[in-house]
Amino acid sequence: MKVNAINHEPFLKYMNNYLFIILFLMVGCFFTWSENVNITRAIKVVGRMGVMISSIVAYKKIVAYGAVNTLEHKNIYAPLFYIFFLFEGLISFSWSTNPGFSALQWFMTFQSFVFAYYFIKSLKLLDVFFEGHQIRLYHLLGNTVFGLQLIFVIGMWVDPVTFFRLTNGGEEARLGGIIMNPNELGMLAGVGIACLIFDLYRKQSKTWTIIKILVIFYALFYTGSRSSLIGALLIIFFHINQTERQGLKLAIVGGVLMVLPFAVNEIILKGGDKERLEEILTLTGRLPFWQALITEGLPREPLFGFGFMRIDYKEFFQSVHTYPGKMTHNTFMQVLMSLGFIGLVIVIFQLYFTISAFFKENSETKLMLIGIMIPIVINSFTEFGIFGESNYGILFYQLVIFSVSFRNHNLITSFQRLHLKKRRPDIDIEKMFKKNAT
Repeated sequence: MKVNAINHEPFLKYMNNYLFIILFLMVGCFFTWSENVNITRAIKVVGRMGVMISSIVAYKKIVAYGAVNTLEHKNIYAPLFYIFFLFEGLISFSWSTNPGFSALQWFMTFQSFVFAYYFIKSLKLLDVFFEGHQIRLYHLLGNTVFGLQLIFVIGMWVDPVTFFRLTNGGEEARLGGIIMNPNELGMLAGVGIACLIFDLYRKQSKTWTIIKILVIFYALFYTGSRSSLIGALLIIFFHINQTERQGLKLAIVGGVLMVLPFAVNEIILKGGDKERLEEILTLTGRLPFWQALITEGLPREPLFGFGFMRIDYKEFFQSVHTYPGKMTHNTFMQVLMSLGFIGLVIVIFQLYFTISAFFKENSETKLMLIGIMIPIVINSFTEFGIFGESNYGILFYQLVIFSVSFRNHNLITSFQRLHLKKRRPDIDIEKMFKKNAT
């Protein structure tokens, strides 16, 4: 059957820009861009709702241009157990002592869940119906991180009061300010590095990609985040181990060895300050806090917890020997306190099914997903994490879940066949799909 060639590049370029913009806006909506509570709430709730709807529009645009939904679910337990997690969170409103807060956190998590579903589904449709296209999740996400980190790099010079946060009694200034927790900003840098490294593999000209990575590393250094630096180094050494290109391997190793001693001394060892070194042994006070949560808080509500994103009956949990805290600084501890042992079992199984699905994917997808997971899992042990209060680490994890949850089932209905004949005369439908329509 003779097919007519059609140039899809203008549409693909448009979709690449569209997907980048909505991803950039979605991640940007997690930042506190204003001290005004109402403005911040509007950005985080209303803004994200608009971007979520835009992800649905992206999917519809691809279908309208010339595609049909021939995707089916695979690795079903990964998204299914995440839905179980959301369901327990939903019913926990009934026993939460602050159902309004629980509902707000749940709704924002659900928003990003829907966004991730349609965003990845759009990419998977492009894979099926536009073979050879260059739109990649790692490129979109890497550029999103670069754009956001660039704002902070410029901001630290233009308006340091806003973009830096003073810690340890004003002795240390960390990039992030009131806009974003420095450790979360550091985790974002790690995700960006993990994604942009793939552009080094793919592109002939590497100069611009290297500049992007250096800018992100520059921002990472000024966040002062130990865990994020460790995550970034693990990502780099992971890729060094994977690549067979000796030139690239030597270049990466050389660059790391040049900056590693300085970075470790300033970020992890904090310049040799003995008091700061002692913080490492208690994870800046987290270990005593976790111990108090387990021994004093957990026995009160061991099975179902205190309600979605709640760690006590009151707004803060405080022991005699610990600081007051509203969150646990550990995503698994957060689940244990808010949804009890039932919730913890659910998320452990969910994480297992997700990670095990990586190894069923092609090499590029597997390496990308592992790279993204390294910084967000490390962050999950010390900050909000992938099952904690609303943050972009949750969004990234949801993107990971759906990246292993779709495949083309290669069947087509009569209605879909007619749609493709009308919109895509360049496709040999009989060759592309099985002849027995459903």
